[in-house]
Parts: sequence; C-alpha cells; structure tokens
Amino acid sequence: MAASPIADPKDPLPLVLVFLSAVTGLVDAVSVLGLGQVFVANMTGNTVFLGFAVGGAPGFEIPRYVAALLAFLVGALAGGWIANAFAHSTRRWWLLTVAAVEAILFWVAAVVAIWYDAGSLSPAPRLFTLIGLTALAMGLRNATVRRLKVPDLTTTVLTLTLTGLAADSSLSGGENKNWRRRIAAVLATFVGAVVGAMLVRTSGLVVPLVITGAVVIVVTLAYSLHPASRLRAGEPDGP
Repeated sequence: MAASPIADPKDPLPLVLVFLSAVTGLVDAVSVLGLGQVFVANMTGNTVFLGFAVGGAPGFEIPRYVAALLAFLVGALAGGWIANAFAHSTRRWWLLTVAAVEAILFWVAAVVAIWYDAGSLSPAPRLFTLIGLTALAMGLRNATVRRLKVPDLTTTVLTLTLTGLAADSSLSGGENKNWRRRIAAVLATFVGAVVGAMLVRTSGLVVPLVITGAVVIVVTLAYSLHPASRLRAGEPDGP
C-alpha cells in the first residue's frame, strides 16, 4: 500500500540531491574538459555555444552541441516515461530504477572512454558516443528531479539557486528560506567540479565516469532504506 501523501519533514531527499549536485560537477568536468567544451548537464550553455558555432566563432563545433541537446531531450523523454510508469508506485522503486539506468549509462561511457583520446577528441565516433551517453543520463536525471519538485535543488542548474539565495536574504528583507540547502547545492557542485577536474587531468575520463555511476547508485540505495522512500512516486517533497 502506498504511504501517506504527507511528506516526512525528516525526509533525507534534499541531502540525496545535494550529493547528486556534486555528481554534476564531476560530469561537467568530464564533458567540458574531455569532450570539447560540451555541457551534458547544462543545456543553456550548449544552446549559447551552438549560437557561437552558427555565428562562426572559432573552436565551437555545431555537431557536438546538437548531439548533446538531442541526447538530453531523449533522456528527458525517457525520464518522463519512467516517472509516469511508476506514478502509482513508491519513490523507492522509481528512483532505484532511474539510478540503475543512469549508472549503467555512465559505466558504459567509462568503457567507451578507455579507447578515447581527450587531447585530440578522437576517434570521433567515441567522442559522440560519450556525449550521447552522458547527455542521455543527465536528461533522465533532470526529468526525474523535476518530478520530485524539491525547491532549490535541481542538481544541475545553479542560476535560480543563487538568485534565491540573494533575493530572499535578510539583506533584501527576505526570510532566508532554504538558505542552507542553497549554499549546500552550490558548494557541492563546486567541489564536484574541482574533484572532477583533478581526476580528468590525472587519470582521464574513465575514473570520474566510474565514480559518478557509483555515487548515483550508492546514495539512491541509501535513500531507499529510509521510510520516506515509501511515499508515492508522484508526491512532492516538503518545502
């Protein structure tokens, strides 16, 4: 039987999303530093870069950004389909399913990266395979987090988080609502990016991709052990 629709105030879901924000930093390090300045989590960046490429700016290649955008959309479509399929189930099985798919995509990408040279972005088929797999995973993640409706924790975009941190602060006459999770999300993404950059520079793309998949699985499994994971899949988290 589905759990009560009232969200548990002790629900650790926000903490899970903070960990996934750190994973975004890892993934962005892989894609920007190793896949030719492509974002696979932030489609605003890709859209702007695509505009640069169309405008003839050197160093920006149209096919890479188009591939990332299309793969992300397919991943988001899959995320919506999975969410609808689990609408009458619990968060536990929904999120475990999504985490398993996401982790597999990252681990397959890690295998592909074994025979890939980030310095020369070659061979090209492996470059586009890596862009496709990672963007697919992040599209799936974004669609899932969107359905969870946890304020200020998108795990991939910090613009609104930083805006809320400043606009709702006591300096602007606000109530500082959710300031802890906002700061945590920013710091987590930053730390993930630092660690990701170090790993890419010292060990290539394989290690950060393996770690990314592992973190996704571990934090989701940990959440599945909490009673809050028995909430209905479509039930949003508390404020």
